[in-house]
Amino acid sequence: MWLRCMRRIIVSTTLAGSGHPGGSMSSLHLVLTLYAVMAHDNEDPCWEGRDRLIVSMGHVSPCIYSVLCEFGYVKEDSFCDEFRRAGSPFTGHIESCIPGIEWNTGVLGQGLSAGAGMALALKLRQKQNRVFVLMGDGEQQKGQISEARRFSAKYGLNNMACIIDRNHLQICGSTNEIMPQEIRADYASAHWNIAYVQDGNDFDQVFEALRNIYLSGVGDPRFPTALIARTVMGKGVSFMENKAKYHGSVLSESDAAKALDELGLQNPIPEMKERRRSSMVFQDHFCRVQEYPQIDTGKPKTYMPDVSTDNRSAYGAVLEDLAKLNNNGPVPRVVAFSCDLEGSVKMDAFHKISGRAFFESGIQEHHTATLAGAVSREGFASFFSTFGTFGVTEVFNQLRLNDINRTNLKLVCTHLGLDVGEDGQTHQCIDYIGLLQNIFGFSIFLPADPNQTDRVVRFIADKPGNFFVGMGRSKLSPIFDESGNPAFAGDYRFVPGKADWLRKGNRAAILTFGPQVPHALKAREELANQHGIEVAVLNFASIKPLDADAVEEAAKTGLLITAEDHHIDTGLGARVASVVADKALSCRLVRLGVKKYGFSGKPEDLYRIEGINWEGIMRAALQNLTTGQIKK
Repeated sequence: MWLRCMRRIIVSTTLAGSGHPGGSMSSLHLVLTLYAVMAHDNEDPCWEGRDRLIVSMGHVSPCIYSVLCEFGYVKEDSFCDEFRRAGSPFTGHIESCIPGIEWNTGVLGQGLSAGAGMALALKLRQKQNRVFVLMGDGEQQKGQISEARRFSAKYGLNNMACIIDRNHLQICGSTNEIMPQEIRADYASAHWNIAYVQDGNDFDQVFEALRNIYLSGVGDPRFPTALIARTVMGKGVSFMENKAKYHGSVLSESDAAKALDELGLQNPIPEMKERRRSSMVFQDHFCRVQEYPQIDTGKPKTYMPDVSTDNRSAYGAVLEDLAKLNNNGPVPRVVAFSCDLEGSVKMDAFHKISGRAFFESGIQEHHTATLAGAVSREGFASFFSTFGTFGVTEVFNQLRLNDINRTNLKLVCTHLGLDVGEDGQTHQCIDYIGLLQNIFGFSIFLPADPNQTDRVVRFIADKPGNFFVGMGRSKLSPIFDESGNPAFAGDYRFVPGKADWLRKGNRAAILTFGPQVPHALKAREELANQHGIEVAVLNFASIKPLDADAVEEAAKTGLLITAEDHHIDTGLGARVASVVADKALSCRLVRLGVKKYGFSGKPEDLYRIEGINWEGIMRAALQNLTTGQIKK
C-alpha cells in the first residue's frame, strides 16, 4: 500500500508541476495506519458511525488522495489525471468535494479547532465516534492551536486525538531555527496526554500508539491525547529525505524517474502525461448532506412604546426562548458560545436555563469562530456572540473558512460602530459590512429596534446557512409606523432582501439601518415641519441580500441619501451605489457614514461629528435639493 501511494504522490505532483510531495511522504505511514484502524465506510462516506479525520495541514493532499485511492474512495487514474486542474475536485489543498474529506483546510492552525467542534458535537449527541486531527509541526507555531488545546482540555474532549507529523522542517528550513518550540511540553502544559512515537515512519510503532489510544487510552482518561511522531521529510526517496525544499517543490520528470526506479516502481509518467493533456472529463464533486435540526422558534415578543431597551437584550430574550423550547430533550438543539462576554452579549439567561449547551471559551475568538462553525455542521443551531471588533474584524479568516465549509453559523455581534462610544477607536467596529459582504455565503442583517431584532433572530434560528446579525449597545425605543403603532410587531414578518418603507415621500429618500433609523425619521419629520419637504425613509435591515428593487423605486425621487454607522466607503452607501450603477439609475446619491476613526465619547456626540445624526441627515438633504423645492 505504501509503495502504491508513494507512486501516486510522485506521479501526481510531477504531472501537475506543483504540490507538496515532501510532507506527503513524511506523513504517509501515519495516514495509512489511521485509515486502517479508524471506523469508516468508503461506500457511505457520511456514515453516522464513522470516526473523523481532520487534516489541518491541507497541503499534504497528495498523501490524502493517495490513501483514499487505496481505501476505495476515489480512483487512481482520476486523481493523477486531474490533480490541481481547474474544475477538478482534486484540489491543491484538500476539500470536502472529495468523499472521505471532512473539512476544507490549507490555512494552517485551524484544524484542531474544527476537530474540537466535531468532538464536542459528538459528545453532545452521546456518540462514541472518535476524532483525529493530523497536523504538521510547523503549524504548531500558530496561536489558535493553543486556544484549541485549552478549550479541549477544559471540556474533556477525550474522544479526540491529534497526530503531529514531527519532521522538524518547514518551508524555510528547520523548525528549531525558524521558531523554536517544545511541542510535547506545550500539550502537556494544557493537560493533554502525550504519546511519542520515536519513528513515525514505522508502521508497527504507529499502530501500537493508535492501538493504545483506542483500547486503553494514554494517561488521564479525562483529557485528549497528542500523538507526536518523529518522521522524515521526503521519506522513501534518498535524495529527498530531510530536505526542506521538497515541502513545496516537485520533482522534475527526470528526478521522478530516478525516485520511482529507487522504489522499484515502473514509471507511468510519459503515458499519463499525454492522457492528462487530452482528458477533460472530471470526477463528479462529492456533495455532503447537510444536517440542520428542526427548531421551535416560539412566539415573537412585542415591545410596546413605553419600553426602551437595547437590541442585544431582545436577542438574549429570544435565546432564552430557544433554550426553553428546544433543549429539554436528551440532546440539545441550540448551542451557544461566548468569549468572556456572556453578560454583555446577553447570553446569561440561556446559560442559566441550558448550561450543558453553553460554552465559555474565554478570550479565544479565533478558536471559537472555527469551533462554533464546525459544531453547526453537526445538527445544531450554533450561536456565537461577542463584540463586533472581536467577532468580525479579528476572525475574518476563520469566518471565511467556515463559509468555504458550508457551515450554519449564527454570528450575532453587539457593540457595533460608533455606538460603542466611550470605549473608543479600538472597539468601534465600523467595517463589518465591508468585510462580511466579501464572504459569499454570509447573509447580513442589521435590525432597527428590539421588535425587529426578535423576529430576525427567530428567523435565523430556523434556517440553515451562515448569518450575521449586528447591533449596537444603546437602548432604542420601538420604531413606529405612520399610524403610531410599532412597525415591527403584530403580523410583521422579517423577509431577507426586503426593505421596510417606513415613510413615503417624493422629494428624496433616506436609506438607512440600525441605530440611524430614529435619526432618519427625526430628519424626515423636521424637513416636513420646517420646510414642507416630504422624503421617504427606508429601513434596510437586510443588507445582504439587498432589496435592489426598493433602491430603484426610491431613486425615482431623484435624491438618495444613505446614512449609516459604518465606514462610508464599504457599507450600505457602497452597496446602493452599485445598484445605481448596475441599473443605470438617474438620481443623485449622497453617502453619509464614518470617515475616520472615532473619538472616545458619547454616541450622540460622535454621530454629530460625523454628520450621521438627524441634523446631519437633514443638512445633507437641504444641501442637495434645489432651492425651488424648499418651502420659503
